[in-house]
Amino acid sequence: MALRFDDFLSVFYAVATAMLLALAAGCGRDQTALPPVDGKPRVVATISIIGDWVKIVGGDEVALQTFVGPDGDPHEYGPVPSDNITLAKADVLFENGLGLESWLDKLYQSSQAKAARVVITQGIEVRHVAESEGMPPRGKDTGRDDPHAWQNVQNAMVMVGNIRAALVKADPAHAAGYQARAEAYLQQLAALDAWVQDQINTLPKQRRKLVTSHDAFGYFGGRYGVDISRSALESVTTEASDPSAKQIVDVVRQIEAAGVPVIFLENIQNPQLMAQIATEAGVKVGPPLYSDALGQPGTAGDTYIKMIQYNVRTLIKALGQ
Repeated sequence: MALRFDDFLSVFYAVATAMLLALAAGCGRDQTALPPVDGKPRVVATISIIGDWVKIVGGDEVALQTFVGPDGDPHEYGPVPSDNITLAKADVLFENGLGLESWLDKLYQSSQAKAARVVITQGIEVRHVAESEGMPPRGKDTGRDDPHAWQNVQNAMVMVGNIRAALVKADPAHAAGYQARAEAYLQQLAALDAWVQDQINTLPKQRRKLVTSHDAFGYFGGRYGVDISRSALESVTTEASDPSAKQIVDVVRQIEAAGVPVIFLENIQNPQLMAQIATEAGVKVGPPLYSDALGQPGTAGDTYIKMIQYNVRTLIKALGQ
């Protein structure tokens, strides 16, 4: 019987894991696993935003590694064999859930991991994407739940609380440190949530409209009173081939109907096309917003708090003109 491609991948990763483990043992030092831990829990975060929270709450008490780093797309991430080693040695795995990490179940299985899986979105009010909104799953996603819960800072507070609880359970000897760091950070997030609302309130209500190329800001709009219009931008910015003239006309009409002065993109795959659409719609293309990942170290979005602040300031400047 012919081996299916999915089965082939599972066998490949299992064999690769065994080979890398054997190589690590033979060399006396594992080049691909988590850093030396000195008794610390080995912790893995799936995306950079979660990694930022785990680093803050865990402090120096945990050895942390993140799969999808700054500017990475968690929807389209493709695990590499060394990820099997990392996960096989992990004690705790922090994941977003809600269909974001569609690649994670197979990786977890192929690595024969024993790590406790912690879905940090437990306890939030999940935003469901209705079929009537015309928003098909993006890339490899199969779910209809909106996974971008962190765009609502109140959700972020729940998620950080789940991280705290999991670390306390995994490492009770350092519970006091996890509790203290989490509490201090939660106070910062509460202040951030209030600041975001105050900033949005400075915009006239008719200006509180956001048109983006990726449906990542639904939680943001719902929490802070911003009308999110994804329109058909994603359908033309993620196509492998050039969109038809009718598709471009449809996008232009939707942007015109939204009545916004600027459109925002997550990742511009075709800058020339976006310039054409913006010109025909009589709007500007704004700076990219941080949606699914933090920025590189040293950028305006290299932490969660800075990411939210940058997005809000960018929106206020562009929509307030």
